[in-house]
Order: sequence, then structure tokens, then C-alpha cells
Amino acid sequence: MTDEPAPAAPLALDAVALTLPSSAGPVNILRGVDFVVAPGERVAVVGPSGSGKSSLIAVGAGLEEPTAGTVRLFGQTLAKLDEDGRARLRRGRAALVFQSFHLLPNMTAEENVATPLEIAGTRDAAAIARDWLGRVGLVQRLTHYPHQLSGGEQQRVALARALAARPALLFADEPTGNLDGATAASVADLMFDLVAEVGAAMVMVTHDPTLAARADRIVRMADGRIQA
Repeated sequence: MTDEPAPAAPLALDAVALTLPSSAGPVNILRGVDFVVAPGERVAVVGPSGSGKSSLIAVGAGLEEPTAGTVRLFGQTLAKLDEDGRARLRRGRAALVFQSFHLLPNMTAEENVATPLEIAGTRDAAAIARDWLGRVGLVQRLTHYPHQLSGGEQQRVALARALAARPALLFADEPTGNLDGATAASVADLMFDLVAEVGAAMVMVTHDPTLAARADRIVRMADGRIQA
């Protein structure tokens, strides 16, 4: 009898650097970042504005190509994949939630959640979307468009869309940054509960120390480097 191999880390960055051009010359956004997220681990990334937090997510999710170093998503080296290959790797396995919601304005709440499932070939996408909107407390908002929803409701739709496919990894970039205190706390409770329910790992960028304290581990960044 042989032991089962350990699952690959959902995300691993090895000596990752990101340098972007500017009118004043090259800007070093990330400087030799080593970062690993274990299966099911919830990591909060904190630090001052401009420290590289959002760029860490962009590079980790394959939305931005690093200047140097290696990024592995679910054990696959992203540099070996083209843009379509990275999209296929993310589909159904990695999801993103942003501060500004990123809902499609011409689609209802149900359509916003169902459409990515349909693209991925999921059967009963509409039924799954309705179920997840019920989980986030929006069963009465299925046919509402984003402009008809409050900020908290829009972020709940975004959470349902991100987690309906039961991904193994959630990237959350300031998920409560556009919400007032009470709404932010409610959305945070929901996010942590649902992430635990689907068993996903999470990388969460936040300026909120209370939200960060709920993670399994806090990573501090400054000047493009991980400090602690």
C-alpha cells in the first residue's frame, strides 16, 4: 500500500519580482517574493498602500506576468501556459472577489452568478445560481440588476458568483473596502463561512485589522517585500 501524494499547494510564489515601466523609469512593485498557501489555509495580506498587496494577487492569479521568479497555481507553472491556458486553469478552481464588485451591469443577479457556470459547462447553472443567492440572503433579488442593489448586496452577489463553482482557492482584494462598518462585518462573516463550507484556501488583501485577524495567518508587506 502506498501513501497518497500530498496535494499541491494552491499557490506558490518563488523569488517573484514585478517591475513596471513609468515615465520616471522602471518601478519595482514586487521584489523577490516567496509565498506559499496551503490547501484550505486562509491568509490575510496587509501593508500600506503601494506595498504590492494587490500585485501579489494579480501575479498569483495569472492576471499579471512577473518579471522574474516562478508562480505555480495548483502545481502548474503559469509561465508555461498562455493566456487561454491560465484561464482554463483558473476556471472552476480559482475565483476572485474585488473591492468594486465587477458585476455585469446588464445582467440580473441570477445571470451574473449563472453565466460563469454556463461558460464552464456546468449543468443546472441557473438552479445553482438561485441556490447560492439564497445562501447569501438574496433570494428576493434574483431578477434585480446591479444598479438596483446596495453595495452590500452587490458584494454578496459577487461572493455567490465566486464560490458557486466551489473553487479550491479564492483571491479577495479588499472585499469589504467599499462597504460601511456594519455591512462590511456582515459580508465578512458570510465570506468566511462560505469559504469554510467549500473548503477553499483564501488569499485576502485588506486594510482592516479586524478582518485580517480572522485569517489563519497574516502576511505583512512593505516596499514590495514580505516583512513577516
